[in-house]
Amino acid sequence: MDSVIKSIEEQRVVAVIRADTAEEAIAIIEGAVAGGISLIELTYTTPDVAEIYEKTRHLSFTFGAGTVNDIETAKEAVELGAGFIVSPYFDPEVADYCMNVQIPYFPGCMTVKEMMIAKKAGAPIIKLFPANHFDSSFIKAVKGPLPDVKIMPTGGIGLHNLSEWLQAGAIAVGIGSDLNKAYAEGGVAAVTDISKKYTRLVKGVQV
Repeated sequence: MDSVIKSIEEQRVVAVIRADTAEEAIAIIEGAVAGGISLIELTYTTPDVAEIYEKTRHLSFTFGAGTVNDIETAKEAVELGAGFIVSPYFDPEVADYCMNVQIPYFPGCMTVKEMMIAKKAGAPIIKLFPANHFDSSFIKAVKGPLPDVKIMPTGGIGLHNLSEWLQAGAIAVGIGSDLNKAYAEGGVAAVTDISKKYTRLVKGVQV
């Protein structure tokens, strides 16, 4: 568990893969990894998650399962080899299961109360979702009553505001739509190119 958290703290970008087909997801993962992104959240709204992971497991990345809304899906993801579990909201059963198997659980939260409940349940990182409903100053406000909380905003994060969120205290950010747009416009090469831009940008952020 600690190694995954350390990787997120160091890499600071998680690629959220949500695609209409397995082929599209595989291509975006290949492009993102080639561009230097090594943390991949593959959402369960994407078809054939098991097939996608099997066909990309030779690549050098940490596989995380996203949109995990129940314990059955969490168990399936862990059996596939997921290094972390992400949900759009806090689920106590999923949290308990992840704690028992020592897999990091990152639930989506929008309020201080939700974050406190998730943190007490053992969630090492809270996903602020959807982040496009918030300003980056929200992180500083939350860290007043919850100074140790680690927040990863996801939703509406792009090259235009990534630095702002990281400088505000985000432990990392989740990105996704830019990768899909790049793939639609230029295929794998375009995904690789924009992924390189993200990794260069992160390295240049001073916090």
